[in-house]
This record gives sequence, C-alpha cells and structure tokens, in this order.
Amino acid sequence: MKRSEKNDFVKNLKEELNNSTSVIVSHYAGLNVNKIDELRKAMRDSGTKFKVTKNRLTKLALANTQYETIADLFVGPTAIAYSSDPTAPARISVEFEKKFKNFKILGGYFEGDKIGQDKINFLASLPSFDEIRGKLVGLLSTPAQKIASVLQAPASQIVSLLELRSKKLEKSN
Repeated sequence: MKRSEKNDFVKNLKEELNNSTSVIVSHYAGLNVNKIDELRKAMRDSGTKFKVTKNRLTKLALANTQYETIADLFVGPTAIAYSSDPTAPARISVEFEKKFKNFKILGGYFEGDKIGQDKINFLASLPSFDEIRGKLVGLLSTPAQKIASVLQAPASQIVSLLELRSKKLEKSN
C-alpha cells in the first residue's frame, strides 16, 4: 500500500468513525473467506460497515478522536464494525460470535466509553431503530383506532335498540 493510500485510509476511517455511534472490535482469525463474506453481508444488510483493519493505520485514525480509548484493542488480526445505529454492530457481532467459535469480540465504544462484553451483549438485545420506529407508529395509530371504534360502538348499539323496539311495536300491533 502506497503512502498516499495509507493517508487516504486513515482520513476516511476517521471520518466514518466520527459519523458512527458505536464501534465493535473483534478477532476473526481462523474464519474462512465464506464465513467472512457471510459476516460482511449481514453487516451490510443492517447498515453497518465492517472492515478488516491494519492495526497501525487504525490506531493512527483513532488518534485525537473520541475513540482513542479503544486503540489498545487493535492487536492481532482485528476487524472493526461501526454504524450510526448503536445496536446493529453489536447485534450482528454477538450473533456471529455465537455461530462461529473463531470469531471473538474484544470490546468496543459507545456513548463516550470503552465497553466490554456485558455492555455489548446488552446493546445486542435492544431493538434496532427500525423496530422502535415501527412500535412507535403502532402506538400512535392505536389510540386513533380505539377512538373510532368507541365512537362507532354507541351508534351501533342505538341502532340495535331501535330495531328491537321497532320489532316489538310491530308484534304488538
């Protein structure tokens, strides 16, 4: 890799990380190409970026940023997952770690802090932004549906009562 390419890599990674809300660092040693491709596809489908990194260049990208505290995680064959959705990198990484024994989560970064396995597992258990949006829309539309059914109920009951009364009057005549 030429010096200019290295400089571009560091600059781009720094920009991408600054636009992210969470970062997960992992070891991937022992995974074959098919498994790495499967992981990349799952990350891409969730809107997460996943890169196998060069540790020295990644540490340069982390320098003088909020992510500087996780620089010590970049030892050995590391990969980095990051996204603007705080739960997506954690969720996919945890799923993949359960699926393949050679994939190990080392740690990460979320909301100003270096995080360990416990917080990563917690993040993975939270719903995604899309799931939260769906639930919110459901909650907002439910009251409107209930109001409409409540308003319709008395009218339908009155109609039923009038029909019964009408039938009684017809029988008595």
